[in-house]
This record gives sequence, C-alpha cells and structure tokens, in this order.
Amino acid sequence: MFQKRPVLSVHDFLTSLLTAPTRSPYTAFMGTRFGAPRIRFDWRSFITPAVKILVLTCAGVFLLQTLLEIFFGPVAVYRQITMRFGLVPSGVVPGLRIWQPVTYLFLHHDIWHLLINMLMLWMFGRELEMVWGKNRFINYFFLCGIGAGLITVLVKCLPMFWGHPPSDIPTIGASGAIFGILIANAILFPDRQIWLFPLPIMIPMRPFVAVMAAIEFFATLSSSADGVSHFCHLGGMLVGWLYLRRGSFLFRVRNEMADWRYERNRKKFEVFMKKNKDAPPSDPDHWVN
Repeated sequence: MFQKRPVLSVHDFLTSLLTAPTRSPYTAFMGTRFGAPRIRFDWRSFITPAVKILVLTCAGVFLLQTLLEIFFGPVAVYRQITMRFGLVPSGVVPGLRIWQPVTYLFLHHDIWHLLINMLMLWMFGRELEMVWGKNRFINYFFLCGIGAGLITVLVKCLPMFWGHPPSDIPTIGASGAIFGILIANAILFPDRQIWLFPLPIMIPMRPFVAVMAAIEFFATLSSSADGVSHFCHLGGMLVGWLYLRRGSFLFRVRNEMADWRYERNRKKFEVFMKKNKDAPPSDPDHWVN
C-alpha cells in the first residue's frame, strides 16, 4: 500500500527552512575565483641551475664594474680592470698572468654586450644542461672558454717569431664559451628549429651554426677593425668540436687494427686445432672447469 505524504503549506515550508540546522551550502566546495585556472610559473624549468649561476656571476661582475666606474672614473677603472683581468696576450705569455684565460669570461664591455651573451647562453645552454647535467655543462663551458682564450693568445703572439711585440689589446666576454655551446647544439640537436628574429624564417640548428662559423671565419680575413675577437669565437667552436668528436678520430684506423688482431687470433686458433686434432682427450683429473 502507498502512504500519502502530508501537504505542507507555504507558511510551514518557510518555517522549516528558517529553523533547519545550519549546513554548508553547495557553493562551499566551489572555488572563490572565476575565470581560467591558475598556472604557476616554475623558474626551475625556465632557467637551469648552471645557466643561472653563470648569468648571476656575469651580472654581478658587471654591476661591480659599473659601481667602480661611477666612483673612480669610467676610463681609468675600465682600463685597469680589462688590463688586469681581461685576456691580454702580452700579459699572459710574457707577464704570466695565468688567471686571465678564466677571468676574461666574466667581463663585458657594456649592458648590451652582457644582455646578448646572457640571452644566447640561456637560449642554447638550457637544453644542453638538461641533457648533460649541471657539472658536465659547467666543465664544458670553462673548457670552451679557456680553450678559446688560449687559442687567441697563441694567434696574437705569433708575431713574436718575426721580431714583433705581442698584442696588448684585451679581450673580454663569454662569447668564446657560448660559441662552443652553439657547436654542441649543432651536433646534439641538428634539426632544432631557430627563428631568425625579426625575419619570419625558421632554420635548423646545424646550418645556422655553419653560417655563423663561416661569418666568423671570413671576418678574421677582413682588415677592418670591428672590435670583435673573431679568433676567440672560432677558438671556442674548435675546442667544443674537438671535445665532442674526440671519440671518432682515427675511427677507421682503430677498426682496421681490431680486424687485424681478430684475424691473427683466428689463424693462431686454427693452427692450434690442426696440431691437436689427433691428440687423445686429456685425463679427466686434468680437466679444468
């Protein structure tokens, strides 16, 4: 049987609502803000640890350099800093200032020089560090930077063999190490697309780096003084290429040597088997497991 429910009047219904126990409304489980979901920006994926350390170090050195120029005069301070801590060929070879192939990496001429280098370091060094890790990336950075500095010193000191004094023009900036990072990207990520800003053109990494290397090479042959150390750029690329391709040198010679050893051992084994094919088996007591 069905039980008929009593019909409530409007007065009874309103009274029950007012006297009902307090409960959480259905809107308590809803968000307090309207619109698209919030997206948090993660700095760890934006800039990797080693790149962050290098950027902060270069920026800190540039800030210190700027403060010294403000308090003590820009011309005198800039010359003292670049001559002592920049890469000066005459200071490294005759002067034995062995710290200069390292310290010149963290000095920059002006704010635009710093921004361009740090932008390239972030653009092309971030993915490289994600593949290699922090320690290997930092080691590679200093390897290319120091190697580029030593090649620059060697080239600038060649006139000494003809009786001319070595160059005393300082080289500063992290461009040598950054060009080493470029060649590493060309080897590891050859098909990565590069946007040639501001042109609407995309180009793969390998031809992009090849064009950059060609520009630097022909710039070294030019007699115009543009204030850029193209030898340092090419030196960083050369050191990076030699480091990354060191396992492929003399590859054919090593394969031929391995084949020759294999054939020699095979012939020795065949001679041994021919000599001992009619010999009786050894005593079980002399078997070796």
